[in-house]
Amino acid sequence: MNKQKRIEILKRLRANNPNPTTELEYSSTFELLIAVLLSAQATDVGVNKATKHLFPAARTPQAMLDLGLEGVRDYIKTIGLFNSKAENVIKTCEILVRDYNGEVPESREALEALPGVGRKTANVVLNTAFGWPTIAVDTHIFRVANRTKFAPGKTVRAVEDRLEKVIPSEFKVDAHHWFILHGRYTCIARKPRCGSCIIEDLCEFKDKTDD
Repeated sequence: MNKQKRIEILKRLRANNPNPTTELEYSSTFELLIAVLLSAQATDVGVNKATKHLFPAARTPQAMLDLGLEGVRDYIKTIGLFNSKAENVIKTCEILVRDYNGEVPESREALEALPGVGRKTANVVLNTAFGWPTIAVDTHIFRVANRTKFAPGKTVRAVEDRLEKVIPSEFKVDAHHWFILHGRYTCIARKPRCGSCIIEDLCEFKDKTDD
């Protein structure tokens, strides 16, 4: 895909959604961190159902520690992998309280050192909470980048690196939200809804549908 097509795609996505953000519900950087940590192999809808009750009970790392492992587990037991996620939440909160005075650090290295927080989670927090021009590649972005030929790559990191290279700086802060939402609602996994896609004429996917 050439540069002109990519820019036109980004312009259309921006025009359609000028101020995109995550669909996870949160009211602080700490809550965002926990929500993203819980979202691995789970839907945002499912995470929001759990955190709707969890966050009012524990809005800070110390309050989460006060709930204890069993308490956290009870709140998130509807989410996949809840046992290991509850352990990671507690361990992460212990580090935040001990090393960062209960605050979420604005540092990729520090974030990735937290239990249960990988590169994708760190990218989401850095982008959404701190405004960094990072691109968190999840399954939706990986699919859209490859299917459209916008930024093809065989691995998540390869796609991230390619997106970082080809997306102009003016679009970078919002790009990963646009691609996630596009993959979630239009360029869906099983059968893309090409007939209602605002970038269908620019996409280089060979097997387009009429839906």
